[in-house]
Amino acid sequence: MPGLTSASGVLGFLSDEEPELKVFALQTLNDDIDTLWTEVAGSVGQIEALYEDESFPERQLASLVLAKVYYHLQEYNESMTFALGAGDLFKLDKQGEFEETIISRCVDTYISVSAARHAGPQEKAGHTALPTLATSFANGAGEANATAALTSPTTPFSQSTLPSKSLLSRASTNTMLEPTAQEGKTGSSLTPNRATQAALELVIERLFEGCLREGRYRQVVGIAVEARNLEVLRRVIKRASDDEKKASGKQVEGSAGPTEELMEYVLDICMGIVQERGLRTQILKLILDLLSDIPTPDYFSIAKCVVYLNQDEEASTMLKKLVSNDDQTSAAIAYQIAFDLYDNGTQEFLARVIKSLPAKVQEESAEKENPTETDQLLGELNDRAGAPAPSSENVSDEHFEVFDRIRKILDGSETIKLNLEFLYRNNHTDLSILNKVKDSLEGRNSIFHTAVTFCNAFMNQGTTNDKFFRDNLEWLGKAVNWSKFSATAALGVIHRGNLTQCRKLLEPYLPRRSSLGGSIFSQGGALYAYGLIYANHGAEALDYLKEQFNDAQEEVIQHGGALGLGIAGMATGSEQIYESLKNVLYTDSALNGEAVGVSMGLIMLGTGNIKALEDMITYAHDTQHEKIVRGLAVGMALIMYGRQEGADELIEGLLNDPDPTLRYGGIMTVALAYCGTGSNKAVRKLLHVAVSDVNDDVRRIAVMSLGFILFRKPGSVPRMVELLSESYNPHVRYGAAMALGISCAGTGLDEAIDLLEPMIKDPTDFVRQGALISLAMIMVQQNEAMNPKVASIRKTLKKIVGDRHEDAMTKFGCALALGIIDAGGRNCTIGLQTQTGNLNMAGIVGMAVFIQYWYWFPFTHFLSLSFTPTSMIGLDHDLEIPNFKFHSATRPSLFDYPPEQEVKTDEAPTLIATAVLSTTAQAKRRAQKKERAQRRESMDIDQTPTTPKINAPVSDKMEVDEESKDKEAKADEKKDGAEGDKDASAAEIAKKKLEKEKVGYDIENMSRVLPAQLKFISFPAGRYKPVKKPTGGVILLIDTQPAEEKVLIEEKLKKASTEKAAAPTTLEDMRNESFNLRRQADAQGEASGAAAAAGVLTAVDEDEEDGEEAECPKEFEYFSDNEDED
Repeated sequence: MPGLTSASGVLGFLSDEEPELKVFALQTLNDDIDTLWTEVAGSVGQIEALYEDESFPERQLASLVLAKVYYHLQEYNESMTFALGAGDLFKLDKQGEFEETIISRCVDTYISVSAARHAGPQEKAGHTALPTLATSFANGAGEANATAALTSPTTPFSQSTLPSKSLLSRASTNTMLEPTAQEGKTGSSLTPNRATQAALELVIERLFEGCLREGRYRQVVGIAVEARNLEVLRRVIKRASDDEKKASGKQVEGSAGPTEELMEYVLDICMGIVQERGLRTQILKLILDLLSDIPTPDYFSIAKCVVYLNQDEEASTMLKKLVSNDDQTSAAIAYQIAFDLYDNGTQEFLARVIKSLPAKVQEESAEKENPTETDQLLGELNDRAGAPAPSSENVSDEHFEVFDRIRKILDGSETIKLNLEFLYRNNHTDLSILNKVKDSLEGRNSIFHTAVTFCNAFMNQGTTNDKFFRDNLEWLGKAVNWSKFSATAALGVIHRGNLTQCRKLLEPYLPRRSSLGGSIFSQGGALYAYGLIYANHGAEALDYLKEQFNDAQEEVIQHGGALGLGIAGMATGSEQIYESLKNVLYTDSALNGEAVGVSMGLIMLGTGNIKALEDMITYAHDTQHEKIVRGLAVGMALIMYGRQEGADELIEGLLNDPDPTLRYGGIMTVALAYCGTGSNKAVRKLLHVAVSDVNDDVRRIAVMSLGFILFRKPGSVPRMVELLSESYNPHVRYGAAMALGISCAGTGLDEAIDLLEPMIKDPTDFVRQGALISLAMIMVQQNEAMNPKVASIRKTLKKIVGDRHEDAMTKFGCALALGIIDAGGRNCTIGLQTQTGNLNMAGIVGMAVFIQYWYWFPFTHFLSLSFTPTSMIGLDHDLEIPNFKFHSATRPSLFDYPPEQEVKTDEAPTLIATAVLSTTAQAKRRAQKKERAQRRESMDIDQTPTTPKINAPVSDKMEVDEESKDKEAKADEKKDGAEGDKDASAAEIAKKKLEKEKVGYDIENMSRVLPAQLKFISFPAGRYKPVKKPTGGVILLIDTQPAEEKVLIEEKLKKASTEKAAAPTTLEDMRNESFNLRRQADAQGEASGAAAAAGVLTAVDEDEEDGEEAECPKEFEYFSDNEDED
């Protein structure tokens, strides 16, 4: 039947008294509504009257017609309301534009209504859970805050925000609020009546049921999370579990079931997309409750949840349950969980788990007789946390052995030992690059000496290779004052994790009570190094460091001791250490005040300790020293690490402070409280301050902090900072460069490199410095196969460091860059998140303190905390390293180490070529031309072979010379005019070589595996199989043939011995010791670099009256576009 061309006749039936005619009219109009809606729109009132008439038999049909008319009129809310009134006549499974639009509108409305309904209780709970600061800016709406807002150069956050695009990124209603945005949103949104809401629920239920029936669980999960409806989320996960039980026979062995995959998906969106801490906590609690009901619980997901929720009881219960199963697989899973807990948990959390594990009674009593600092610290933590005492009843000796191993893993000693062994045996440091940096930078200039020290420390981080110090004792002797402090601390970076040899290595440098200890700078640096070796694993070292810190009288030694205490005692929350630091802070010394302020933050890292914050804020307002205020500002930010909405009150207070240094701390608090969340709220705040604050330091850190917020979404950062990288203000440009480096570290992202390359030629020296450091961060562990630009960037770095006309600031950044790009013997990347996807606390803190090098160079060593070994280490159930191979489904060169730099043989000084006059050269050319002409003539005349003449060798020689000259000329032309072509051809050759290679190769256990390579790694069927999907780092293996003898990998580090240097007592002895050690090192080449350097670094600096002093850096100038035009 052909469609109607006009609706006028049919519309007339709507006025008829017979209901059958009205129904006929509605059916006819419904069939052709897409062509007739313009005419029907005029009769909407009549159709609405039919819909509202309860006696009319086809009310739902009238409602459907109305829905389609309003849809064409683009009144989607009214259309949705009438479509819901149509009941079953509205077909959800029909494929059409109308149906898709209305379903989309239904889902959006359901999400907004459900989220508003479920948000109320969470907000109230949030208000009661958050303590308030009893400080000068505690009154949120009081006069003090209003006055601060007026005097502040920044606009309050609530007046500058825009509504967010996603419901997941809505601001919570705590202190860092967006009242204007929230009110506007709720006022404009449609609030359906009860009947419509009931119909909406039915439609959504039908949608959900359809999805669940087809196994599309993820779609329902997404809607449930965005709608904050945890009941639906619970139902979906249970349904998936039930479906898995029914289909258990059909499931392929070894593959992940639908429930396990769904759990991983929920965890991923919970950690990566949900931005509100309260909602995330509720979802994780729900997952924890549900995991026990699943037939095969995913213990690794549970571990992820308990770390985030800080539920140590759950963790210890899970470990005890696995050990009690008494089989090899369960033990291996328990070990793997312990490794994951160590990677993701704080020292305080791990101490509580360790305390709750069963231990032998004899050991406990022996320990109580001679309590160590470890026990005191653990006792303090557990007393505060109220952890239950472990019971050792009904535990066999075998189980005790397993628990002892778990304890070793949880306290970090096992992971640290394995990483140290990996870095030692796979060290690929290219010493020729390091020597080039040293030769290019004058050692007498302290900034250059320090730059080489940092470059050496980063290149050899964790490798224990201090050969560079041993080979360059004369250069090392040029270090004075703080350069000596940094050089001694570099030993801590190089030997990071070398716990067994720590005391032996640093003995000559550490402070002594009895005899003369040498330079106070080397003593302070040694305490800093001690902390770096025990970084985030300080229970064994804290007692010694605390004692040295309390005994120190010299400010420099206190400075180093404070930094060492902070790094080693990170996140322990120890009140005792905090009080010691606070007592030194109150002496009001600018020299050690900055280090003490940062260390107070490190000890209380992430605790949100209100008392500590009040002390720090009060003292920051009282003191006159800017260095102390800055240290306290960074310390307060560290205390609020990961607190999200809990930090909002502190953020508002700091950002409204007239002191720019405290505003700087406010921005750092935003960066650390919201790190890795991708929070729209935090990003808007930072961008606003970046363009509105009057202080350059605050604007710089605001742009830089974008990198901390968005490092989980590195692709979004280049677009965000593109305009800021072209700002007239060099501080903003520097911030943009560093933001790219922080967020895109180790990714080799092309968009970031394209933005940074022009900044290498920026007119301001410190912008060039930031661009070089960021390029190195992004290019770490990249080779030419992964990113063709890496060769040209390395070439640029070597060129800049050797350029005599380059500024000192830029050269300093270049030296750092050369160290970072080859970090840890080319076996480390910069990791701000762990292999399992959680935040890497030590890495983020290291990066946050590293960027303070702008004010104080010794903070540069903190970057080493961000270096993460990219290893694959397989362990069996006895925690031994079996000799086996795993498979990588790629070409070998794709993830290979970059080639070592070729040392040119002609670099030594050569004789200068004799100058040749142009007239002489012309005469030679004429003679050669004449000779060739004669030869050609003779060849034309006499074709028969003749005996060679006496001058024939000379003519041959001339021909060879001519050929070589032609070749040289061509080479020069290529060099001058076609460098780009050369690079392109090199890239093409590399590409062809890559294509020829065979795909797939085997890798030995304990080898380097890059994060990008993990997806290509597989374990071939054989003796060992992993307990979980490989994520890098330590992987526990299940031995399928335990009866057979196993072949283990020999640990090379155990063979290496560390030579202990004797402690010199007088200045003369020190010099003699230095001379003897240097002679031994030159003769044997076997002495440890730390031992060899001891005599040089511990020598007291003598101030000579006529001694030459290093030149002071010149003041930098601002260059803007306007000035260039002038």
